[in-house]
Amino acid sequence: MTLMGLAARNLLRNKFRTLATIAGVATTVLFFALLRTALGAWTAGADHAAKDRVVTRNKVTLILPLPLHYVEEARQVPGVKEVTYLTFFAGKDPKHSRDEDFFATMAVDHRSFLKVYDNVVVSEDTMERWFADRRGAIVGDVLAKNFGWKVGQKINLTGTIYPGDWQFTISGIYTVTSKTIDRRSFFFRWDYLNESLPVRQRDVVGWMVSRVADPSRSAAIGQAIDRVFDVESTQTLSQSERAFSTSLLAMLSSVLKAMDAVSVIILAIMMLILGNTIAMGVRERTSEYGVLRAIGFLPRHIVTLVMAEATVTGLVGGLVGMSLCYLAIKGFMGRFIEENFGQFFPAFEVTPGIATAALGLSILLGLLAGLLPAYGTSKLNIVQALRRVG
Repeated sequence: MTLMGLAARNLLRNKFRTLATIAGVATTVLFFALLRTALGAWTAGADHAAKDRVVTRNKVTLILPLPLHYVEEARQVPGVKEVTYLTFFAGKDPKHSRDEDFFATMAVDHRSFLKVYDNVVVSEDTMERWFADRRGAIVGDVLAKNFGWKVGQKINLTGTIYPGDWQFTISGIYTVTSKTIDRRSFFFRWDYLNESLPVRQRDVVGWMVSRVADPSRSAAIGQAIDRVFDVESTQTLSQSERAFSTSLLAMLSSVLKAMDAVSVIILAIMMLILGNTIAMGVRERTSEYGVLRAIGFLPRHIVTLVMAEATVTGLVGGLVGMSLCYLAIKGFMGRFIEENFGQFFPAFEVTPGIATAALGLSILLGLLAGLLPAYGTSKLNIVQALRRVG
């Protein structure tokens, strides 16, 4: 009988308690992995942003618009291949008014949008219909599926930023080649929006996006774009797409910090559960450890027994928790979240880094949980241990 074999037998002596402890560890690992997956999915847009796109907005705030003529001036900056522009519309479908039915609606320049966002894919027929119909719109495949929209269907949206009832025709359905692009968005022609507004509100855009020839010079090109408008009354701030996405996430920094804190608290709870279980087992077997010491076992052998029990329990619980996490996300949760909340979680999946971290931490915390009980056993007085009952 080896020390590891003896440790395994000790774990099986009280099967209910061992199983309950493993279940507790598995649950904490499951919630830890889900939280880290959600956090990673939330920041996926920034982590996988295109390196060859530069976003230009009003220097004061994203809410304030830019003059339309800035677009042509930005196109003249050396290193810029193409520039498109977008305006957030915030329309709602009266037939789908629940909070979970939210989808992004944006007015875009149909002539340049697909050149800059080449990971948005549409057919040639769709492009022809979109270019021919001023009220045409392209919608994500997931949005079309969820709402039952078909090509050629008339859609009425209620404007929030731009009040009123707006009618559109579905010109086509787009797919994506990158999970960082939301498949629940609604893109329609900016010229339709512009011509429908009062004269005083026309010819402004929400922000511009430039595609650059050399991604390694994105920062320098962004600075060059800003210099063009330094002398204008409306100045700009240009950032790489990654920096722009990160700045948007900064608005939610308190939420992200809270998620980080909760994940740490969950791990602390796991260590307390495991430590309490190991300590209970050590107290029950104090007299047995005294016998082992009396027949020649050294303190390090007893410490190895206790630490092995804690480590194995942590490892098994971690494996069970991660298996449940994979089953939940791969089975239904990941697809459901991507399809219904893609604007917030574009790529909801467990990464190898999260799985490795969860398993590594479950083993590490198992070791930490066993330290105090193990230290206590190493200091056992043999006579007192043999006299102890229960």
